[in-house]
Amino acid sequence: MRSYLYVPGNRPSMLASALTRGADAIIVDLEDAVPPAFKDETRAAVAAWLSAQSPGAPIFVRVNVGAAGLADARAVVTASSSALRGLVVAKASLDQLAALTTILDELDPAGAVTLVPLLETPQALLAAAAIASAPRVSRLQIGEADLAAELGVTLGEDERELLFVRSAVVLAAAAAGIDPPAAAVTTDFRDLESLRRTTLALKRLGFRGRACIHPAQIPVVHEVFTPSPQELAEARDVIERFEAAGGGVCLDARGRMVDLAVVRDARRTLATVP
Repeated sequence: MRSYLYVPGNRPSMLASALTRGADAIIVDLEDAVPPAFKDETRAAVAAWLSAQSPGAPIFVRVNVGAAGLADARAVVTASSSALRGLVVAKASLDQLAALTTILDELDPAGAVTLVPLLETPQALLAAAAIASAPRVSRLQIGEADLAAELGVTLGEDERELLFVRSAVVLAAAAAGIDPPAAAVTTDFRDLESLRRTTLALKRLGFRGRACIHPAQIPVVHEVFTPSPQELAEARDVIERFEAAGGGVCLDARGRMVDLAVVRDARRTLATVP
């Protein structure tokens, strides 16, 4: 998936049109977008909405921290585990993931609903390898705004202040054998050129896909994470040459050496075609 559009759970009109906005997936937000006084009614409304969705719909739900998050999980999974791809876990910790896994094992024994931890604290970042290897975890995300505030970091133009954090999370995901992390949101949805520039940089770091807060961001994110016709043709050519060589080292069309690592990257490129 290339794009994940956040949709406030307490905005029925936005929820009703969420799946038509062009994103590869949506994240229905029960956490930051919902005022504390409206948490219970929003949880019930989102559960009712989920029950009307088709099986296999690309829907994730961001759940709250602590006991509220466990109540969120129980409500939305009971309503429709068939339409729900996963739970995005705000301010994730190993304890919270373990508690959510217990609920999911009870309500979704087939394992269809995954967990997507949001790493938003220094403690979560230092535990990234363990979190990435926890049961049902399919992908990581960084909650960069919360994390930067915790660290006292102010981002500059090239955002190098979070380079270590981002690379550490990519490394943790790769070591655990789960999907590459999706990049964090940027809140200035009007500056699409900055979005393009930073998304390209995040792609080079190993991120695949990006969370969005506004539909206007989706086409830019798709452009960055969709291989061009030339890239697809080159990937197919590399694989064909490698297979014709019997799985041994060969040369590509420009005379560069092709080994198994190059072929693995080519296959990854083909796998990203939407």
